[in-house]
Amino acid sequence: MSRLDFLVPTKLGAEQRRLYESIAGGKRASGPKGGRLVNAEGGLVGPFNAWLYSPEIGKRIHELGEAIRFESALPQNLLEIAVLVIGREWSAQFEWWAHERFARRDGVADDVILAIKERRAPPFTDAAERAVHRFCRELIDSRRVSDATYAATVELLGEGGVVELLALLGYYSLVSMTLNVFRVDVPPGQTPPFEEPPVH
Repeated sequence: MSRLDFLVPTKLGAEQRRLYESIAGGKRASGPKGGRLVNAEGGLVGPFNAWLYSPEIGKRIHELGEAIRFESALPQNLLEIAVLVIGREWSAQFEWWAHERFARRDGVADDVILAIKERRAPPFTDAAERAVHRFCRELIDSRRVSDATYAATVELLGEGGVVELLALLGYYSLVSMTLNVFRVDVPPGQTPPFEEPPVH
C-alpha cells in the first residue's frame, strides 16, 4: 500500500490543481504513447501523486518527463531500453510494469526484455539497442563510461543525443526512487514484476 494518500481534485489547492490538470490532461494521457493516469478514486497513478505534495518541484519534474518522453530525438526503442535498465536497477515495480509494455510496443524483442529483467546479457540483434544498453550499464556499474563506449554512443546518437540519454537516466532514477520510497503499487489486479527486495 502506498505511503501517501491519493490527492483527489476535491482536496487540491490551486497550485496542486494546476499540476494535476497538466498531468491528467497532458501529453502523457493522450495519443498512442499515453496511458491511464487517474485511478478509480480520482488520484494520479505512478509517481505523479507524490509530485502533487510539492507542486512547485513536481511541476518541473513533470515538465522534464514530458520533454524526455515526447520531445526527445531518441528513437523510442532506444529510449525504452534505457528506461528498462534503470527500472530494473532500482527494481521499481510500477516503472517496469508500465515500460515493459511500452518497450514491447516500440519493437524491443521479448527475449531482450526478459534478459534485462533477469539481469542477464540481452541477446540483441539491433546494434543500436546493444550500444545504448552498454552505455547505460557501464555508467551504472562504473559511474563512468570508457572512451570507446562514449565514442560509439556519440557516433550513434550525436552529442545532443548523449545529453538526452543522460537526462533520461537521471529522470527515471528519480522516478524509481519516488516509486520505491512511497511504495507505489502496480494497478489493482496486476502482479508486481519483481520480488520486493529486503530493506537493510
